[in-house]
Order: sequence, then structure tokens, then C-alpha cells
Amino acid sequence: MALTSRQRVLAAINHQEPDRVPIDLSGHRASGMAAIAYNHLKKHLGITSGSIYVYDMVQQLAIIEPEVMDYLGVDTIELGRGFALDPAYWQDWELPDGTPCKIPGFIRPVKVGRDWYIYHADGTPIAVQREGCYYFEQICFPLADRDGDEFDDLNTDMDKVMWVAMGAPPAPLGYDQAGLKALHDGAQHLRLSSDRAIVGLFGANMLEMGQFLFGIQNFLTLLASEPRRVHLFLDKLLEVYLGKLEAFTSAVGTYIDVIHYNDDFGMQTGPQISLKMYLEFFHPLYKQLWERSKQLTDAKIMLHSCGGIYPLLPYLIEAGMEIFQPVQTTSRGMEAERLKQEFGKDLCFWGGGCDTQGVLDRGTPVEVSEDVRRRVAIFSPGGGFVFQQIHNIQADVPPENILAMFAAVNA
Repeated sequence: MALTSRQRVLAAINHQEPDRVPIDLSGHRASGMAAIAYNHLKKHLGITSGSIYVYDMVQQLAIIEPEVMDYLGVDTIELGRGFALDPAYWQDWELPDGTPCKIPGFIRPVKVGRDWYIYHADGTPIAVQREGCYYFEQICFPLADRDGDEFDDLNTDMDKVMWVAMGAPPAPLGYDQAGLKALHDGAQHLRLSSDRAIVGLFGANMLEMGQFLFGIQNFLTLLASEPRRVHLFLDKLLEVYLGKLEAFTSAVGTYIDVIHYNDDFGMQTGPQISLKMYLEFFHPLYKQLWERSKQLTDAKIMLHSCGGIYPLLPYLIEAGMEIFQPVQTTSRGMEAERLKQEFGKDLCFWGGGCDTQGVLDRGTPVEVSEDVRRRVAIFSPGGGFVFQQIHNIQADVPPENILAMFAAVNA
């Protein structure tokens, strides 16, 4: 008997083999498709209706329309799809290749010369998309030049971080009474209107938020040189996140199937920090955060962490991680066979389904299909696998390769 999309995803997460491999596309901000690539895909499919909606302005990811999701067999949907449904929310803009599109109305890009800037309300420039680039980059690091141990106003500081200021829907809803009601109503409506598994983006970056606030070079230096100050900062950050988690789950916790946390611990060659540093600074905080998460919602805990984090995986599992994404098998120590053998009973691998660094963008459709079938054969036995390519589909990926990838998943 065929399962619904939600049943299919939940079966895989619970290490049961579903009727087919579940598929994610745009279920969160690291499984989407660049708007430029999506425009090419729509043209290739002969779809002329609908505008290109860019819901993630930093990465310029497109909203995948229901017609395309159905065609590709997508089993997931991001919580944000239940919001920003009013045309008044959107404004006209133009992608770097000249394609007309819609972007969230609360984000106000300003053209300066040949570049686009985003400014904070106080006039501080916080992000720039330079000519020829496909993304915005952060240029404001609010704590970079600040001394002292006072971190009592982190919410205000984070408002100048690009990833916060340029949030995707349901942004700019806040956690006041009106915002929480709108969050609840939107999540409830999405649950009632879709049988896809719903992913709720929460974030709660620890290492990355330190890098966003202090600057990456400064924060990595602080971890080594001023551990007391870092502990004070992280304790205050956890306090902020726990408060937001209470509010978020009170509004949407009964309607989401997965709660999505972010922290890029990895690089291509291994973790950004030593195992000792992870255990001292971050492991206790994640244990507290995820224990509370499990108390507040039945949603499964997903961690998005790019790169090679093989040495950290046993400890992240101990802390409460249930789903690992995007499974960057092209990084050191992250071979698919090794991950499945060692962690397949503990983790659902949400990703790792196609090599985006050397195959999806540069290979032929036949090579893409072969890569996908090989990876599915490794990850899917016994459940514990949701297909998605390794991170987002980039702007230069040909539509033929995109279609070949999804066609091969359950071939």
C-alpha cells in the first residue's frame, strides 16, 4: 500500500524501509534550488505560469511550486511555505542574470554603483551582493571590536547579522503575541492542507553565531585564547535560544515533523575545531538544547552541518541528534559506506544523495544517474535515509542533470 509523503518520511526517520525512498527538495534552506537554476528548469519543462519567488535572499533560493514538486515526487515541505501567501508581501527584483523575480518586501536592497547592499535600520551596511556574484555576503560583525564580558543584548546584536536580518518566511514574524498567533495559524493551515512532512527551521547556531557576531577569525581565536569569555557568551546565547525555543514550539510544535538546527562544524578536510574544543564549549549546550526540544515537541531533531565532521558524530548523537544533513560525503572521513556502517542504526541520513561538487554540475545526465543509484544503494537499506543532493542545487546546474537526479532515486 502506498504511503503518504509524511508517512514515508517518518518511516525512514524511524529506520523502517518505506514503499520508496522519500525525496526532499526545498524542505529547508540547505536542500533547495538556486532561483536561476529553477528558472531554467521551468523553461525546460515548458512551464510558463507563475513568477520566480526568492524566499531565501542570502542564497537566492526559489520557492518550488506545487506543480514541480509533484512532478519530482517531493515528500517534504518547509514550514515557511505556510506564510507570505499575500501578494503584498512580495516586491519586484532582478536576479544576477537579469531574470525578473519576487523577493520578500521587508528586505530592501539598495543599488550602490554595480553592487547591492542591505542596511540595518540605523544605517549600518550589513550585507552586499557584488557584481557577478550569485549571493549576498556578510559585512557587519557586531561584536568584532567590542571588549568586555557583557552579552545582555544579544538579540539586538543578532539583528545586524545578515542571516537574521534577511530571514526567510515566516520572517519577519516575531515572538510577540501577534506573531505567535500568526505562526500557529499558518502552521496549522499548512498541516491541514498538505500531506508532506513539514520541516520547521529553528537554527540555534552556536559556533556559527559566534563567527557571525565576532567574525570567524576572531571567534576561533577567542576559543583558544579566552575560554572564559567564550563560555560567558555561549551561556547567554543558549539562554536566548531556549527562550525562543519555548515560544516557537508553543506555536508550531504540534504541526511540524522535523525541527531543523544549524551549525557548520565542518570543512572539506575535517572539523573546524578540535574534538576537545567541541566537547568543552558546545557539547553541553547542545545536550541542554536538544533535551529541552524533546520535552517541548515530538518533532525529530535534525542538525545541518556541512563538511567533514566524522569525529564529532558520536557525540552529536549522544547529545540528541536524530537526523544528519547534508551528509557531505566528499569531505575527509565522510565516505558513504563508512557512515552507514558505523552510524546507520542511530542516524537518519538526510542528504548525501548526489555529489554537487563534481557530478551534478559538471557530469552528464548518465553520470548523474549512476552517482545517485550508487549512493541510494548504500544509504537506503533498512530505512534511515531521505534523499537530497548534498546541499543546494547551484545556479549553473543544467536542468537535464536535475531531472536525471530525481528520476534515478527510485529507478
